[in-house]
Amino acid sequence: MPDIFSAFGLSASAGLNAYLPLLIVAVSARLGAFQLREPFDALTSWWVIGVLVVLLLIEIFVDKIPAVDTANDIIQTLIRPTAGAILFAASANVITDISPVLSIILGLLVAGGVHAGKMLARPAFTVSTAGTANPVVSTVEDVISALTALLSVLLPWLVMLIAVTGIVLFLWWRIRHAGRRPVRP
Repeated sequence: MPDIFSAFGLSASAGLNAYLPLLIVAVSARLGAFQLREPFDALTSWWVIGVLVVLLLIEIFVDKIPAVDTANDIIQTLIRPTAGAILFAASANVITDISPVLSIILGLLVAGGVHAGKMLARPAFTVSTAGTANPVVSTVEDVISALTALLSVLLPWLVMLIAVTGIVLFLWWRIRHAGRRPVRP
């Protein structure tokens, strides 16, 4: 059961940065720390790894620039969910008997949901800080994406623990604040 959280963690991290989790999985599989079956083992090719490095560097650079990051997010609307689908299907293919079609759909939904949240939140940071927070916010997103992907590959049980803790805290907060009504003047 914890291994399914590896698939969810990898696809969620792709919603923040498409190329970072793909690169982490590719290098981990190349080094033998993560197993990929056909056709996903193509990710371990040095050519694919090289292309992922170049795409990652471009992504990291353009995501730090106000206005350019918005254009990048629009472009990434197709790429991030696709990367999430690939990562979910690749890891589900190794660890579970989940249907490949269901794996792709789950990966699309998870990565697409995270990407949508990022895409909706980023303009608020840009407007409220006149773009000065963009490099910091983008760097935090990259760090979260990298840590989530690394934990998903190396310690999937920890991803499960973090996810369950987050869900419990969210539910506790919702229940606690459910009865409160906003005070109107």
